[in-house]
Amino acid sequence: MAENRVQDDAAAELAALLLSTESFDELLHGVAVLSVRLVSGASTASITMAERERVLTVASVDELATRMDLHQYESGAGPCVEALRSATLVHSPDLQKEERWGGFGDIAVGLGVTGALAVPLMARDGAVGVLNHYATGDAVFDERDQEVAQALAAHTAIALTAALRTYDQVSLTDHLRTALSSRSVIDQAIGIVMGRERCSADQAFDVLRKVSQQRNVKLRRVATELVTATGHSRAEGGASLRTPGTP
Repeated sequence: MAENRVQDDAAAELAALLLSTESFDELLHGVAVLSVRLVSGASTASITMAERERVLTVASVDELATRMDLHQYESGAGPCVEALRSATLVHSPDLQKEERWGGFGDIAVGLGVTGALAVPLMARDGAVGVLNHYATGDAVFDERDQEVAQALAAHTAIALTAALRTYDQVSLTDHLRTALSSRSVIDQAIGIVMGRERCSADQAFDVLRKVSQQRNVKLRRVATELVTATGHSRAEGGASLRTPGTP
């Protein structure tokens, strides 16, 4: 009975989110935020999606969740990667004692993350993505947290299918490609700023975000302009690089 109530609550929340969002990116971000609100143990959350051999974070509540995801993509190990491969829920209540996934536990603890819960987004052919939850406190993602997360993941997969009808009849694959492309160009821009400024990924992301805020344009546009300008500069012989919008 309680499990049905959890599923009904998740379905109602996602239905309201689907009706209130105007783009696929906004829907994905909304799901990540909703996960933190409904899964009591989660301090932050993200959504990983895969197309062919590409795996990227297409939505996250904050930079911490993104960094946690990226460490797993780079090493090929971690709760998110395992959930995607196995198409099963993966839970780590105490990353400080975690012996799976090489040194991932140490990296997570170094970032202040104490626990992880990864739930696959299931489609007919298997897992197409993962709903990731990260804890930074004493939460261990108890049985109720896991039920809520699974209900959210199940209904999120349904909501993504429903998005086909909501967003101008464009296929889910096309939406996913757009989201993956957006994340890819942001990652490229971060790399460019890191190389130019000799700074960390977090500092580079902050540079792009500040430019986005100053110009009142989306981060994706700032990133695209920088990547394009860098390509032109290299083609013309290596002129100095400047972040779009900076003097």
